[in-house]
Amino acid sequence: MSDPVQTPDDILLRPGQILARGVCRHLLSHDFVSLEELVPTPGLRVDVMALGPKDEIWIVECKSSRADFQTDRKWQGYLEWCDRYFWAVDADFPTDLLPSESGLIIADGYGAEILRMGPETKMAAARRKVMMRKFARHAALRHHALRDPGARFSGGL
Repeated sequence: MSDPVQTPDDILLRPGQILARGVCRHLLSHDFVSLEELVPTPGLRVDVMALGPKDEIWIVECKSSRADFQTDRKWQGYLEWCDRYFWAVDADFPTDLLPSESGLIIADGYGAEILRMGPETKMAAARRKVMMRKFARHAALRHHALRDPGARFSGGL
């Protein structure tokens, strides 16, 4: 596992966060907006949730090491909360460990490339509506927190 990276604005990023940054940058080039560390339901927190131009929802789990992947016991619970599911790893990760029925993204802190598209499994309309609202509310709360760091949010982030 690599050491945290110091960013220009003095924020320490862990290896998984570095991968997430590159993934989010790449997804933007596909017209997807994304949020990191979103909670679709209590007990689950996805690394990256992305919303596409046709309301498609993708989840990307970022794994920085073999141990990080092997200790993840929750990932299958994410599948029902997205239309496509991906793993994002760096170029040195042993990708043969990853389930072949999932998407695969190779990433670093500056970009990424989708090597394998995750199969499409459309969410039910009611679940999509819930996730769209959570995504919008989470994005708005984060934006507000950036503009007014001293504000107190009763719902939290």
